Amino acid sequence: MENFIHSGEWLALASAVVWAVAVILFRISGFSLHPLSLNLGKNLFALILIVLTAILTGTSFCPPAGSGPTLLLLLSGFLGIAVSDTLFLWTLKLLGASLTAIVDCVYAPFVIGLSYLFLGERLTAVELLGVMMIVSAVVTISASDADNGGPSSRKHLILGILMGISAMAFVAVGIVIIKPVLKDLPVLWATGVRLVGGTMPLLLLPLFKKTRENLRPLLKLSTWKVLGPASFLGTFLSLIFWIGGMKYTFASVASALNQLSTIFIFILAAVFLKEKVTSSRLIAVALAFVGAFMATY
Repeated sequence: MENFIHSGEWLALASAVVWAVAVILFRISGFSLHPLSLNLGKNLFALILIVLTAILTGTSFCPPAGSGPTLLLLLSGFLGIAVSDTLFLWTLKLLGASLTAIVDCVYAPFVIGLSYLFLGERLTAVELLGVMMIVSAVVTISASDADNGGPSSRKHLILGILMGISAMAFVAVGIVIIKPVLKDLPVLWATGVRLVGGTMPLLLLPLFKKTRENLRPLLKLSTWKVLGPASFLGTFLSLIFWIGGMKYTFASVASALNQLSTIFIFILAAVFLKEKVTSSRLIAVALAFVGAFMATY
Protein backbone atom coordinates (compact mmCIF):
# COMPACT_ATOMS: atom_id res chain seq x y z
CA MET A 1 0.00 0.00 0.00
CA GLU A 2 2.92 2.38 0.59
CA ASN A 3 3.44 2.52 -3.20
CA PHE A 4 0.07 4.22 -3.70
CA ILE A 5 -0.24 7.98 -3.34
CA HIS A 6 -2.11 8.96 -0.17
CA SER A 7 -2.80 5.30 0.61
CA GLY A 8 -3.19 6.03 4.32
CA GLU A 9 -5.73 8.76 3.66
CA TRP A 10 -7.76 6.54 1.33
CA LEU A 11 -7.74 3.69 3.84
CA ALA A 12 -8.86 5.99 6.66
CA LEU A 13 -11.70 7.32 4.50
CA ALA A 14 -12.73 3.79 3.49
CA SER A 15 -12.78 2.83 7.17
CA ALA A 16 -15.20 5.68 7.90
CA VAL A 17 -17.56 4.65 5.09
CA VAL A 18 -17.78 0.93 5.90
CA TRP A 19 -17.93 1.64 9.64
CA ALA A 20 -20.93 3.92 9.16
CA VAL A 21 -22.86 1.20 7.34
CA ALA A 22 -21.81 -1.36 9.96
CA VAL A 23 -23.06 0.83 12.82
CA ILE A 24 -26.54 0.83 11.32
CA LEU A 25 -26.45 -2.96 11.07
CA PHE A 26 -25.06 -3.28 14.61
CA ARG A 27 -27.91 -1.09 15.80
CA ILE A 28 -30.42 -3.48 14.20
CA SER A 29 -28.63 -6.52 15.67
CA GLY A 30 -28.63 -4.84 19.07
CA PHE A 31 -32.41 -4.99 19.20
CA SER A 32 -32.16 -8.74 19.86
CA LEU A 33 -28.60 -9.22 21.13
CA HIS A 34 -26.89 -8.28 24.38
CA PRO A 35 -23.86 -6.00 23.77
CA LEU A 36 -21.46 -8.60 25.20
CA SER A 37 -22.72 -11.40 22.96
CA LEU A 38 -22.83 -9.03 19.99
CA ASN A 39 -19.19 -8.10 20.60
CA LEU A 40 -18.10 -11.72 20.93
CA GLY A 41 -20.01 -12.79 17.84
CA LYS A 42 -18.64 -10.07 15.59
CA ASN A 43 -15.07 -10.68 16.79
CA LEU A 44 -15.17 -14.44 16.21
CA PHE A 45 -16.66 -13.91 12.74
CA ALA A 46 -13.93 -11.40 11.85
CA LEU A 47 -11.18 -13.66 13.21
CA ILE A 48 -12.31 -16.49 10.94
CA LEU A 49 -12.23 -14.10 7.97
CA ILE A 50 -8.74 -12.87 8.88
CA VAL A 51 -7.40 -16.43 9.14
CA LEU A 52 -8.93 -17.31 5.76
CA THR A 53 -7.53 -14.13 4.21
CA ALA A 54 -4.07 -14.86 5.61
CA ILE A 55 -4.16 -18.37 4.13
CA LEU A 56 -5.35 -17.14 0.72
CA THR A 57 -2.76 -14.35 0.56
CA GLY A 58 0.09 -16.42 1.96
CA THR A 59 0.53 -14.09 4.94
CA SER A 60 2.72 -15.55 7.68
CA PHE A 61 1.03 -16.13 11.01
CA CYS A 62 4.29 -15.57 12.88
CA PRO A 63 6.29 -12.67 11.40
CA PRO A 64 9.37 -11.56 13.39
CA ALA A 65 7.62 -8.86 15.42
CA GLY A 66 9.14 -9.63 18.80
CA SER A 67 7.34 -10.03 22.10
CA GLY A 68 7.12 -6.29 22.85
CA PRO A 69 5.05 -5.23 19.82
CA THR A 70 2.93 -8.38 20.08
CA LEU A 71 2.06 -7.69 23.71
CA LEU A 72 1.22 -4.08 22.83
CA LEU A 73 -1.13 -5.26 20.09
CA LEU A 74 -2.82 -7.69 22.48
CA LEU A 75 -3.22 -4.96 25.09
CA SER A 76 -4.54 -2.59 22.43
CA GLY A 77 -7.09 -5.21 21.42
CA PHE A 78 -8.21 -5.74 25.00
CA LEU A 79 -8.71 -2.01 25.56
CA GLY A 80 -10.00 -1.06 22.11
CA ILE A 81 -12.13 -4.10 21.30
CA ALA A 82 -13.05 -6.13 24.39
CA VAL A 83 -13.68 -3.07 26.57
CA SER A 84 -14.28 -0.18 24.16
CA ASP A 85 -16.49 -2.04 21.67
CA THR A 86 -18.66 -3.44 24.45
CA LEU A 87 -19.16 0.06 25.83
CA PHE A 88 -19.79 1.36 22.31
CA LEU A 89 -22.47 -1.26 21.64
CA TRP A 90 -24.13 -0.40 24.96
CA THR A 91 -24.08 3.26 23.91
CA LEU A 92 -25.61 2.34 20.55
CA LYS A 93 -28.36 0.40 22.31
CA LEU A 94 -29.16 3.28 24.69
CA LEU A 95 -28.78 6.30 22.41
CA GLY A 96 -29.35 5.12 18.87
CA ALA A 97 -26.98 5.56 15.94
CA SER A 98 -27.09 9.32 15.34
CA LEU A 99 -26.51 10.37 18.97
CA THR A 100 -23.78 7.75 19.37
CA ALA A 101 -21.98 9.19 16.34
CA ILE A 102 -21.99 12.63 17.96
CA VAL A 103 -20.69 11.38 21.31
CA ASP A 104 -17.94 9.41 19.55
CA CYS A 105 -16.39 12.69 18.37
CA VAL A 106 -14.69 12.94 21.77
CA TYR A 107 -12.20 10.44 20.31
CA ALA A 108 -10.14 13.27 18.78
CA PRO A 109 -9.69 15.22 22.04
CA PHE A 110 -8.62 12.04 23.82
CA VAL A 111 -5.98 11.33 21.17
CA ILE A 112 -4.73 14.91 21.43
CA GLY A 113 -4.61 14.76 25.23
CA LEU A 114 -2.72 11.48 25.25
CA SER A 115 -0.30 12.79 22.64
CA TYR A 116 0.29 15.82 24.87
CA LEU A 117 0.98 13.66 27.92
CA PHE A 118 3.01 10.84 26.39
CA LEU A 119 4.37 12.06 23.06
CA GLY A 120 5.26 15.62 24.03
CA GLU A 121 2.88 17.25 21.55
CA ARG A 122 1.33 20.63 22.38
CA LEU A 123 -2.18 21.92 21.73
CA THR A 124 -2.65 24.87 19.40
CA ALA A 125 -5.38 27.48 19.79
CA VAL A 126 -7.28 25.89 16.87
CA GLU A 127 -7.08 22.44 18.45
CA LEU A 128 -8.33 23.81 21.78
CA LEU A 129 -11.25 25.47 20.03
CA GLY A 130 -12.05 22.19 18.28
CA VAL A 131 -12.09 20.33 21.59
CA MET A 132 -14.44 22.96 23.04
CA MET A 133 -16.80 22.57 20.07
CA ILE A 134 -16.95 18.79 20.56
CA VAL A 135 -17.68 19.20 24.27
CA SER A 136 -20.37 21.73 23.34
CA ALA A 137 -21.94 19.17 21.01
CA VAL A 138 -22.15 16.59 23.79
CA VAL A 139 -23.60 19.19 26.17
CA THR A 140 -26.16 20.16 23.53
CA ILE A 141 -27.58 16.66 23.22
CA SER A 142 -27.43 15.97 26.96
CA ALA A 143 -29.32 19.20 27.69
CA SER A 144 -32.07 18.91 25.10
CA ASP A 145 -32.38 15.53 23.43
CA ALA A 146 -34.13 13.64 26.22
CA ASP A 147 -37.06 15.99 25.77
CA ASN A 148 -36.87 16.02 21.98
CA GLY A 149 -37.31 12.49 20.69
CA GLY A 150 -34.15 11.09 22.28
CA PRO A 151 -33.62 8.06 24.54
CA SER A 152 -36.50 6.98 26.75
CA SER A 153 -35.21 8.71 29.87
CA ARG A 154 -32.67 11.21 31.11
CA LYS A 155 -30.96 8.38 32.99
CA HIS A 156 -30.44 6.38 29.79
CA LEU A 157 -29.22 9.46 27.98
CA ILE A 158 -26.59 10.34 30.58
CA LEU A 159 -25.57 6.68 30.98
CA GLY A 160 -25.22 6.32 27.22
CA ILE A 161 -23.12 9.48 26.96
CA LEU A 162 -20.82 8.33 29.78
CA MET A 163 -20.41 4.90 28.18
CA GLY A 164 -19.70 6.46 24.79
CA ILE A 165 -17.07 8.80 26.24
CA SER A 166 -15.46 5.89 28.09
CA ALA A 167 -15.44 3.81 24.91
CA MET A 168 -13.58 6.53 23.03
CA ALA A 169 -11.11 6.96 25.89
CA PHE A 170 -10.20 3.26 25.78
CA VAL A 171 -9.90 3.13 21.99
CA ALA A 172 -7.74 6.27 22.01
CA VAL A 173 -5.35 4.68 24.51
CA GLY A 174 -5.38 1.51 22.42
CA ILE A 175 -4.28 3.25 19.22
CA VAL A 176 -1.72 5.59 20.83
CA ILE A 177 0.21 2.73 22.41
CA ILE A 178 0.60 0.83 19.11
CA LYS A 179 1.16 3.74 16.71
CA PRO A 180 4.99 3.64 17.09
CA VAL A 181 5.21 -0.08 16.21
CA LEU A 182 2.72 -0.20 13.31
CA LYS A 183 5.28 1.01 10.76
CA ASP A 184 7.21 -2.27 11.08
CA LEU A 185 4.25 -4.67 11.03
CA PRO A 186 2.06 -6.14 8.26
CA VAL A 187 -1.44 -4.66 8.45
CA LEU A 188 -3.30 -7.98 8.31
CA TRP A 189 -1.10 -9.57 10.96
CA ALA A 190 -1.37 -6.56 13.28
CA THR A 191 -5.13 -6.51 12.84
CA GLY A 192 -5.38 -10.21 13.60
CA VAL A 193 -3.26 -10.09 16.75
CA ARG A 194 -5.14 -7.06 18.01
CA LEU A 195 -8.43 -8.84 17.38
CA VAL A 196 -7.18 -11.89 19.32
CA GLY A 197 -6.44 -9.58 22.26
CA GLY A 198 -9.98 -8.25 22.06
CA THR A 199 -11.64 -11.65 21.74
CA MET A 200 -9.84 -13.78 24.34
CA PRO A 201 -11.40 -12.08 27.42
CA LEU A 202 -14.87 -12.44 25.90
CA LEU A 203 -14.37 -16.20 25.55
CA LEU A 204 -14.77 -16.39 29.33
CA LEU A 205 -18.41 -15.31 29.06
CA PRO A 206 -19.84 -18.87 28.66
CA LEU A 207 -18.43 -19.69 32.11
CA PHE A 208 -21.11 -17.53 33.70
CA LYS A 209 -24.69 -18.81 33.74
CA LYS A 210 -26.28 -15.39 33.21
CA THR A 211 -24.16 -14.57 30.16
CA ARG A 212 -24.70 -18.06 28.69
CA GLU A 213 -28.35 -17.15 28.25
CA ASN A 214 -27.38 -13.97 26.42
CA LEU A 215 -25.16 -15.95 24.04
CA ARG A 216 -27.91 -18.33 22.89
CA PRO A 217 -29.13 -16.08 20.03
CA LEU A 218 -25.69 -16.45 18.40
CA LEU A 219 -26.57 -20.10 17.74
CA LYS A 220 -29.53 -19.09 15.58
CA LEU A 221 -28.95 -18.77 11.85
CA SER A 222 -31.42 -15.89 11.63
CA THR A 223 -29.17 -13.79 13.91
CA TRP A 224 -26.39 -13.84 11.33
CA LYS A 225 -28.49 -12.42 8.51
CA VAL A 226 -27.68 -8.97 9.89
CA LEU A 227 -24.78 -9.70 12.23
CA GLY A 228 -22.77 -11.42 9.48
CA PRO A 229 -22.67 -8.41 7.11
CA ALA A 230 -22.20 -6.07 10.09
CA SER A 231 -19.20 -8.06 11.31
CA PHE A 232 -17.70 -8.27 7.82
CA LEU A 233 -17.93 -4.51 7.35
CA GLY A 234 -17.42 -3.22 10.87
CA THR A 235 -14.93 -5.64 12.39
CA PHE A 236 -13.10 -7.17 9.42
CA LEU A 237 -12.90 -4.53 6.67
CA SER A 238 -13.16 -1.41 8.82
CA LEU A 239 -10.52 -2.61 11.29
CA ILE A 240 -8.07 -3.47 8.50
CA PHE A 241 -8.67 -0.10 6.84
CA TRP A 242 -8.36 1.68 10.20
CA ILE A 243 -5.04 0.04 11.07
CA GLY A 244 -3.80 0.66 7.52
CA GLY A 245 -4.72 4.33 7.72
CA MET A 246 -2.87 4.71 11.00
CA LYS A 247 0.15 2.89 9.55
CA TYR A 248 0.53 4.81 6.28
CA THR A 249 -0.28 8.38 7.36
CA PHE A 250 -0.16 10.61 10.42
CA ALA A 251 -2.52 9.60 13.22
CA SER A 252 -4.04 13.09 13.28
CA VAL A 253 -4.86 12.93 9.57
CA ALA A 254 -6.27 9.41 9.80
CA SER A 255 -8.44 10.22 12.83
CA ALA A 256 -9.84 13.32 11.10
CA LEU A 257 -10.85 11.27 8.07
CA ASN A 258 -12.24 8.54 10.34
CA GLN A 259 -14.45 11.20 11.89
CA LEU A 260 -16.33 11.54 8.59
CA SER A 261 -18.27 8.51 9.82
CA THR A 262 -20.20 10.95 12.05
CA ILE A 263 -21.88 12.48 9.02
CA PHE A 264 -22.40 9.15 7.25
CA ILE A 265 -23.97 7.54 10.34
CA PHE A 266 -26.22 10.55 10.96
CA ILE A 267 -27.56 10.41 7.39
CA LEU A 268 -27.95 6.62 7.30
CA ALA A 269 -29.70 6.57 10.68
CA ALA A 270 -32.23 9.11 9.47
CA VAL A 271 -32.87 7.28 6.18
CA PHE A 272 -32.87 3.62 7.25
CA LEU A 273 -33.61 3.67 11.00
CA LYS A 274 -36.00 6.62 10.80
CA GLU A 275 -34.25 8.33 13.71
CA LYS A 276 -35.45 11.88 14.16
CA VAL A 277 -33.51 14.77 12.64
CA THR A 278 -34.10 17.55 15.18
CA SER A 279 -32.59 21.01 15.38
CA SER A 280 -30.56 20.08 18.46
CA ARG A 281 -29.10 17.04 16.71
CA LEU A 282 -28.24 19.06 13.61
CA ILE A 283 -26.48 21.67 15.73
CA ALA A 284 -24.67 18.97 17.71
CA VAL A 285 -23.48 17.02 14.67
CA ALA A 286 -22.25 20.24 13.04
CA LEU A 287 -20.36 21.26 16.18
CA ALA A 288 -18.90 17.78 16.67
CA PHE A 289 -17.89 17.32 13.04
CA VAL A 290 -16.22 20.72 12.63
CA GLY A 291 -14.68 20.43 16.08
CA ALA A 292 -13.15 17.04 15.27
CA PHE A 293 -11.40 18.46 12.21
CA MET A 294 -10.19 21.52 14.09
CA ALA A 295 -8.93 19.31 16.92
CA THR A 296 -6.78 17.35 14.48
CA TYR A 297 -5.83 20.32 12.28
